[in-house]
Amino acid sequence: MLNIKALPQSFYLEGDVVDISKKLLGKIIVTDIDAETTISRIVETEAYNGSMDKACHAYPNRKTPRTEVMFKEGGRSYVYLCYGIHYLFNIVTNKENEPNAVLIRAVEPLRGLDIMENRRKIHNRINLTNGPGKLAGALGITRNLNDITLYDSNSSIWLGVEEGGGQDLEIIQTTRVGVDYAEEDALLCWRFYIKDNPYVSRK
Repeated sequence: MLNIKALPQSFYLEGDVVDISKKLLGKIIVTDIDAETTISRIVETEAYNGSMDKACHAYPNRKTPRTEVMFKEGGRSYVYLCYGIHYLFNIVTNKENEPNAVLIRAVEPLRGLDIMENRRKIHNRINLTNGPGKLAGALGITRNLNDITLYDSNSSIWLGVEEGGGQDLEIIQTTRVGVDYAEEDALLCWRFYIKDNPYVSRK
């Protein structure tokens, strides 16, 4: 049985979104939606900094109805619809009015596999959550879970750390996916994943 402790808000308030992206690898996502619980481990992330990063929705510090949550204190969810098809799950970081976020690109299913498969209507564990749209579908994440407090274990989605499960991870750092429009910022090596993990997305 996993013993999971919620990450404190202070974890998300550190100033460096790139560093937080790395630290999120191995952390746990718990969802409790419609009385169905899923547990998964983060294996791939991407960092976005709205003050200087042309790949970020909030660049350059642009507040819109969609990006408004990115300007709140870190530790909240930012969920948006991509290409009118897939919801993508991001974690807001940094202090208020510093629009930073981490995109969760892939997770490893730990509990509730049958729930995830039913939601996505597939029975292929490896392809179930190896992409940002796939994992949101499997975990039941939709726009309804935008601006949720992620450091409260009573929330319908929250993040934690497995107690007693600390491990040294070998992390690969590379460029992000699908941000060619960001000109020179497309070359930033702000994508991180756990080496040799089978659930990492295909680039």
